[in-house]
Amino acid sequence: MTSVSFQQIVVLISLFAGSCPILRAQEYKFEIGGAAGGAFYMGDVNKNEPFKGMNPAFGGVFRYNANLRWAVKANLMWGQVSGTTSGEDNVYPGNAQASFRRNLFELGGQMEFNFFPYSNKYTYANAKRFTPYVLLGLGATGATGSGRTFAGISLPVGAGVKYKIRDRINIGCEFSMRKLFVDGFDVTDDSNALLDNPYKINGSIWKNNDWYSFLLLSVTWDFGLRCSQCNNSRLNL
Repeated sequence: MTSVSFQQIVVLISLFAGSCPILRAQEYKFEIGGAAGGAFYMGDVNKNEPFKGMNPAFGGVFRYNANLRWAVKANLMWGQVSGTTSGEDNVYPGNAQASFRRNLFELGGQMEFNFFPYSNKYTYANAKRFTPYVLLGLGATGATGSGRTFAGISLPVGAGVKYKIRDRINIGCEFSMRKLFVDGFDVTDDSNALLDNPYKINGSIWKNNDWYSFLLLSVTWDFGLRCSQCNNSRLNL
């Protein structure tokens, strides 16, 4: 009978450990990075044309991954929005014409739900390095113009996709619309005051208000190692 040396046992243990990467899998709780793309406005001078008058936008992103399905994201964004009545099909009272341009700043947070468990590990749980997701949140928006400033609450809703191109590096593409609960986002001074409810129709917080949207590409980096054990249900996969 052939005897097994101590060195052979060590080699066998090393090979076994290497064949079970889940024992050494490292997952991270947080992401930080940046996003850049475009912003546009929909309201009294753009009723139904998405992406009309696209302007630049960029900002920072921080994400807490509660598990492989759910995440909480915070963002600080800057964008520029603009609009004009010129070329619009609508006829404004007195055939008046107006335009506006604003720089907006948003501090917000959203909940994200991943359609697939998102990770480049945990294949036993059918985790994917690519997933679509949806988001819903709340934000505070401020905007400057030529005369009047704007401040209000915004409601972000949107969808996107994420892809983990390698361990700890993620890229994404996201489209979201931000609903404002007051009119007048497009009123920067007295010269375009007609854009504040030009038809004098009584509305509500859900009607006759303005929107702005972001279309963004993002890159984030994972950090904050999550402690986990093999077959530990607390991974919440």
